[in-house]
Amino acid sequence: MRPIPRTFLTGLAAILPLVITAALLWWLGSTAETVLGGLLQTLLPDLLYFPGLGILAGVGLVFALGVLLQAYVVRWLFDWLEGLMQRIPVVKTIHGTVRDVTNLVSGDIHQQFGQAVLVQLPGTDFKLVGFVTREDFAGLPDNLGDTETVAVYMPMSYQIGGYTLMLPRARVEPLGLSLEDAMRYALTGGVSARKESGAG
Repeated sequence: MRPIPRTFLTGLAAILPLVITAALLWWLGSTAETVLGGLLQTLLPDLLYFPGLGILAGVGLVFALGVLLQAYVVRWLFDWLEGLMQRIPVVKTIHGTVRDVTNLVSGDIHQQFGQAVLVQLPGTDFKLVGFVTREDFAGLPDNLGDTETVAVYMPMSYQIGGYTLMLPRARVEPLGLSLEDAMRYALTGGVSARKESGAG
């Protein structure tokens, strides 16, 4: 029989992600309803307002932001704001982690990375998880890369930072994980990944 503390921790590990996810969704919904719903209740006649209108307004605002981000000026302003946050200590770590997790959910990771790969360090058996970000160096300085070079982004665990390496193609080995699972594996220090996922 398993010791009682270990059994308890096993159950806790199983239920905690579900509880945190449900609590986060509840918090987002209640916050939207309190803030936006309260504002709409003030602006609209009682006949037009109904419970849940704040949540619907929040969903609509997020969708509208997604549409606006397709405009060059809005995208530039948003990228500038993100760059500013990336220069603030502590904030950049939190922001980077949240951004990467939301990219996994939204599917934006497929627009940023080409393929998940393994990179073997010279003279060792050590391998690192990376993501191909560029294979064509046309129009860039000759010493940056050629037809036999790929740019590979190497993220650090928990998005503390990362490096972009220009590597010979022979040094790069395709990884049998989807982009989402490879990023999850890298960001969590190898703790989280799905074995059954195919290549991305």
